[in-house]
Amino acid sequence: MITVIGYDGSPLPAEARERLAEAALVVGGARHLAAVPVPDGARRVVLGDVAAALDEIDKAGADARVAVVASGDPGFFGIVRALRERGHRPRVLPALSSAARAFARAGLPWDDALVVSAHGRELRRAVNACRAHPKVAVLTAPGAGPAELARELFPQTPRTFVVCENLGEPDERVVHVRPAEATTRPWRDPNVVLVLDPSRTVGDKRWIAGAPPGPAGWALPEEVFDHRDSMVTKAEVRAFALAKLGPRVGDMVWDVGAGSGSVAVECARFGAAVVAVERDAASCERIRANVRAHGVKVAVSRGEAPAVLEHLPDPDAVFVGGGGPEVVRACASRALRCVVVALAAVERVRPSLDALTAEGFTAQAVQLQANRLSPLPGDVHRLAAANPVFVVWGEREPTPAVSFPDDRAERRPQTIAELPDEDDPRSAQ
Repeated sequence: MITVIGYDGSPLPAEARERLAEAALVVGGARHLAAVPVPDGARRVVLGDVAAALDEIDKAGADARVAVVASGDPGFFGIVRALRERGHRPRVLPALSSAARAFARAGLPWDDALVVSAHGRELRRAVNACRAHPKVAVLTAPGAGPAELARELFPQTPRTFVVCENLGEPDERVVHVRPAEATTRPWRDPNVVLVLDPSRTVGDKRWIAGAPPGPAGWALPEEVFDHRDSMVTKAEVRAFALAKLGPRVGDMVWDVGAGSGSVAVECARFGAAVVAVERDAASCERIRANVRAHGVKVAVSRGEAPAVLEHLPDPDAVFVGGGGPEVVRACASRALRCVVVALAAVERVRPSLDALTAEGFTAQAVQLQANRLSPLPGDVHRLAAANPVFVVWGEREPTPAVSFPDDRAERRPQTIAELPDEDDPRSAQ
């Protein structure tokens, strides 16, 4: 008996008007209730506190006729999810989503765009998505709007903004602006911000919408990276490090003492925002070359750690390829989730463990050594040993143990009904 009506400023279709006319309870934002024809006898609940509004819907009972009016497509970051979580099965009459309308106003395709929400969520994940991806729509909220978004992105991430205010309303406004200007202007709610890399506003033809699938493979061979004197994290170590770092869309990852930038590039291929930190100018140029070769986005920060880390945004995960315990501890003091350290000398393992535990991490270590198959004359092979590497890693919270209920006693063989015989006349029904 619940109907969710999407409203985008356009005249309501006939079915939506009918459901509103017969509703005993109408729930919606103040501006929505003022814009649609709410029947005189219906009780109105302003949708400010979502939980309180849902409580009122629950109290109305299963037989009550309830209409919920929400912006755009209520099934897209909208009230439909909350209703379903309460056990309701609403009928949904959607309008255009704000993201669809915003890209239409900009005249851009958006099957290759990320759509992220900062409404009731931390802004930093939306910012990281904007750092890593060329086309992002941000569903904003008071205190997490165009100005706040621009302050986080400017000047490190060159982007342009399309700020779409009050989409579909008589006072709709669409403004193209640089982030520097967006930090100083007043903005009206509600709004949607398109954050665009001007050089890549039209992406490649896609088969999947939104974030692209992860890379087909990782732990790439060293040969695909430009490096100096084999100073590159070996593929086997990179595979282990990536498993611990867990880079993903919305994350910020630091690669400190990046060398060739191989770890930074691989993390960026998973969709994370990445900063490669390196003190050597020639190595920084080498990192940029590797970034271009792999078609990813990595910011390069030249300087001496730990001092250079002060101006960087807080990371979710950090890979430390060099710098000693002082650098490890400085990274750990900022990391939100994990730190991974690669070491050549066993004497540095204990100081690194101590640096991580001092910052509240649960720390562990392992020695990794690979023996690669190497051909010899006569169509035979030997095992060529690579230098051992010690990997130390720390996590803010240990991964929770997964318990599986012992339901073996309840398992019974299942009988599957046979398909009807082709000659059986029932098979044609």
